[in-house]
Amino acid sequence: MRNVVLARVDDRLIHGEVVTAWTPTFRANKIIIIDDEVAKDTFNVRVVKALAPAGTKVIVYNVEKAAEKLMVPGVDGERLLLLAKTPITYSRLVKAGVPLKEVNLGGAGIRGERKPFINNVALNPEEVLACEEMQKNGVRVYYQLVPEQGVVEIDDALKKAKEIFGLK
Repeated sequence: MRNVVLARVDDRLIHGEVVTAWTPTFRANKIIIIDDEVAKDTFNVRVVKALAPAGTKVIVYNVEKAAEKLMVPGVDGERLLLLAKTPITYSRLVKAGVPLKEVNLGGAGIRGERKPFINNVALNPEEVLACEEMQKNGVRVYYQLVPEQGVVEIDDALKKAKEIFGLK
């Protein structure tokens, strides 16, 4: 598998925190955005590529293509930062055989069926179950807004969210 230094959920994808905090902290030299809808929209692809930090290559894949591309051997010195809008994307990658070790929950705003989950992360029932499924498959899912803040484990938030949504 390629060298993934961070897999982050952030529904804004590339923005200030990613450019000024996450990319330099992890010394990422390539950002892979994994999103079925963005990958189909050439205008959106151009926009996210334009937002990348100087010297950082951005590639946009749908989930199927990302699973394929992440499973090949990496290139020396490559440091990948993965970005997806929802934990469902990472759950799908794990189901496809991508051996992710950790998934960082960052910004995910309230919209649709999403309800507050932990700090500035809101999830819908399917996203809550995706987090639980990843944990069952050995993936550590945690919350951390920026690198300077402490890590918050999501176990208690997961239990509470399952109760709120009436999930088993």
